[in-house]
Amino acid sequence: MTRTSSRLFLAFALAVTFGLAMAVSPFASGSPDGLEKVATDKGFADSGRLHAIQDSSPVPGYAFPGIDNERVATGLAGFVGVLGVVALATGLGYVIRRRHPDRGGSTPGAPVAPA
Repeated sequence: MTRTSSRLFLAFALAVTFGLAMAVSPFASGSPDGLEKVATDKGFADSGRLHAIQDSSPVPGYAFPGIDNERVATGLAGFVGVLGVVALATGLGYVIRRRHPDRGGSTPGAPVAPA
């Protein structure tokens, strides 16, 4: 795969990912997940409490705070979530590549192994 086609594929994949995060996440089910359902059925759902990190979450309840429209707030939360994951993965990839420069591709002028 050439460098241009790799970049084109990456740009397309990111566009689809961000598009899905923003367009599909507002339509996620509002029903409780399995753990919440069992806790409700068994009667101990109200006895739990949030961890301190959940109380100060920048995007509590999967909806961006300060936005009145629930669908827009959820779509924006999906966008920010994907942006965070992409930034983290890019940074991690950069660190790994810098630590092991001989991995992750051929170096210019290196002999090519016969196929």
